[in-house]
Amino acid sequence: MKKWFIAFIGLLVHLLLGTVYAWSYFQTPIVTSTNWSNVQVAWAFSISIFMLGISAAWAGLKLSKYGPRKLAMLGGVLYASGYLLSSLALSIKSIGLLYIGFGILGGIGLGLAYVTPVATVAKWFSKHQGLATGMVVMGFGFGALVMSKVLAPLLMFAHHNSLEKTFLFIGIIFLILLPVFSWFLEDPSSTRENIPNIKKTQVLEIILSRPFMILWAMFLINITAGMVFIGFQSALLQDLLKVGLPKETNLNAEDIQLYLMTSGATLIAVSSVFNGIGRFFWATLSDKLGRITTFRILLLLQVFVFASLLYVTNPLLFSILICVILLCYGGGFGLIPTVIKDQYGEELMPVLYGSILTAWSLGGILGPQLVAYMKDNYSEQAGLIVYSVSGSLLLIGWMLSFFFKYKISQPNG
Repeated sequence: MKKWFIAFIGLLVHLLLGTVYAWSYFQTPIVTSTNWSNVQVAWAFSISIFMLGISAAWAGLKLSKYGPRKLAMLGGVLYASGYLLSSLALSIKSIGLLYIGFGILGGIGLGLAYVTPVATVAKWFSKHQGLATGMVVMGFGFGALVMSKVLAPLLMFAHHNSLEKTFLFIGIIFLILLPVFSWFLEDPSSTRENIPNIKKTQVLEIILSRPFMILWAMFLINITAGMVFIGFQSALLQDLLKVGLPKETNLNAEDIQLYLMTSGATLIAVSSVFNGIGRFFWATLSDKLGRITTFRILLLLQVFVFASLLYVTNPLLFSILICVILLCYGGGFGLIPTVIKDQYGEELMPVLYGSILTAWSLGGILGPQLVAYMKDNYSEQAGLIVYSVSGSLLLIGWMLSFFFKYKISQPNG
């Protein structure tokens, strides 16, 4: 059926866009090769996610005017161009140009192309919305797997660990594939014939309402907790592995670095699978348990995980707990589209979905920058401080969920 083809196309678009989540694969190599600080390099990722949320809000407002095809194609071209400009930035060692390329240009492209497939697929499915939208955003979670274990290692190997050439060819590949996939995105014929007349005052009133602000805050907290590891899971794992290395070893510095990077890339890949599955799993589960009940479960589960991380020193157990966090992180993105459509209706869904992604903008700054600052200034206590702050925030998010009044009855909410 056509609606499943559209959903599959949406998954492919998100799969390519989700490669941004493999940033921690490049974080340490960029710091090492340029002598920039962790905070400086992390800002490229943070700016990208910030621009994603802002541009997604605009795209949600303009989706009915321009249509999904045009917005997704433009977003794909911009995201690919961000990698091309980043290649030049790394070649001439310009941190400002990296911010403009990967951060601003790439981030805007991400926002335009991200919101489009989700909102479009939601229009095609009147039933099993959690399953359908969860399937699409699952692709975004799997993107880090594609980048960290397939695309980036192959290109790094082919170009003798040249970061600038790796970014160049990633940009070229995306410049071809993203517009091709985006071409197939379209709204149902019934939707095209009845373009909604959405008033900005109505949207603003909803955004400033108590239920929407509580939902936005819950989403922000879940994102911030996940971003702690999306931006730095490789680096944090490598810190644990370094502590466990014997003082006397036959390995030289280059071999040790290769071992650490390979271990970090493996964690990125495995956790990205959980990120992807979480978007599908929690969204589908919410069709049975209810949206907000499901959201409460994933928030509270993370509180216990972060509390456990305060005492974990074993790299394997650390990795398992990270996978649980990413499972719940992805779950937030799987739940939000269905919550908004249930709560506010199909016509307002694209606009409000884009608006709530501004929480992603702020979370994309708070999570990575918290870790980067602690690693640069309090390296030995960085993990303990970050885990304590994240766990506390998640507990606040769980408590906030009880103040959210959901107007759809069980089992849909």
